[in-house]
Amino acid sequence: MSLNASRSWYERASRVVAGGVSSDVRRSEKPFPLFFERGEGPYIFDVDGNRYIDYVLGQGPLLLGHSPRQVIEAVHAQLDKGLIFAAQHPQEVELAELICQVVPSAERVRFNSTGSEAVVSALRIARGARNRRLVIKFEGQWHGWYDSLFVSTSPPLDKAGPREAPIPYMQSRGQVANAVENLIVLPWNDLSLVEQVFAGRGDEIAAVLTEPIMINAGAIMPQPGFLEGLRRLCDQYGALLIFDEVITGFRVALGGAQAYFGVTPDLTTLAKGIAAGFTLSAVVGKAEFMDLVSRGEVAHAGTYNSNPVVIAAGLAAVKCLAADNGKIYHHLFAMGEMLSNGFRTILRQAGVPAIVNNIGPVVQVCLTDLPAMRDYRDYARRDVARYDRLVTELVYRGVRTISRGTWYISAAHTAEEINRTLEAFAEALTATMV
Repeated sequence: MSLNASRSWYERASRVVAGGVSSDVRRSEKPFPLFFERGEGPYIFDVDGNRYIDYVLGQGPLLLGHSPRQVIEAVHAQLDKGLIFAAQHPQEVELAELICQVVPSAERVRFNSTGSEAVVSALRIARGARNRRLVIKFEGQWHGWYDSLFVSTSPPLDKAGPREAPIPYMQSRGQVANAVENLIVLPWNDLSLVEQVFAGRGDEIAAVLTEPIMINAGAIMPQPGFLEGLRRLCDQYGALLIFDEVITGFRVALGGAQAYFGVTPDLTTLAKGIAAGFTLSAVVGKAEFMDLVSRGEVAHAGTYNSNPVVIAAGLAAVKCLAADNGKIYHHLFAMGEMLSNGFRTILRQAGVPAIVNNIGPVVQVCLTDLPAMRDYRDYARRDVARYDRLVTELVYRGVRTISRGTWYISAAHTAEEINRTLEAFAEALTATMV
């Protein structure tokens, strides 16, 4: 396999695009940032003409696969009508109604463009509702790259402080230092520590912000009772519970992780699963809190909010996911089980210690001696170097995946792609043992 054209484009890009990429996470592409021309179903094609089975899926948004026909047709139809109105339009209402039907916490909706915007909006609503400043967040959880939340997303363990009292870690030079003054950082899945914080500072805490499944750091499931415990504590102390479902929304169930677990937050952020790859996000929640926006007491604005083109994509995508009572999820979960079980068998037969987590169409592979992972600090101890070699070997076998171990599956993946992936995985794993 030749990657010469990609290498040439990367060198050219590095002269005019900072770092040769337009998002820092793309620097981790193996063996170097590749350049692509098109995608189709479960496949992506690079500028050298190589075809890959794609498990990156745009870092998650392509839940229906590349260029799903229903969505493309809806977008084409809207393009002939107009690109942006800076005004209201019927499809905006239709999509909001559909979201309110399927997402348990959704009684009102406001649309944004990115997940980061949606999370910042949710925090403003929570603080406005309670007139409090502090927000509890958890180590290893990504809620966007804005100063106010880009804290302890991936802290080096030697700078993270004790597990029982983490030291908030600023992820970037140039961040406003006092951002950490508004946050309380805790390890995930430890309800007793959350209880202690609430007992001491409950009247200062506006919200608890959490991924209901910690997808960005190990696809770690909540311990039994953890989400329910957060719900109870927020009710007890008058704080809002916010689920960041940018990844899990529409992916692990039509109603998101809150429907899957039966725990309803006060506010929810949605993005990656909502519009099949178009830049659309939303903050949704109970009317009691969202109506602070309705009345203009909490400000929310944006030129591109509810852009007709992306709303058309979102409406088509959610209709597709909801069709036949969410029948598509049976396929997504079956493919996830097939891939994860195959990985477990291959790793066990090769004698490579690993944990393979999966929830529906999200699979996580961590090379580790640990018997299980509970939080970010467990995930941070995985064998990163060997996994990077594995990802590189997979590229040369026509499989594209994410260096942090996450495998996203789309509705376009079939048993044929899964079987070919498992063959390539076994070969690539053997190559890392030489």
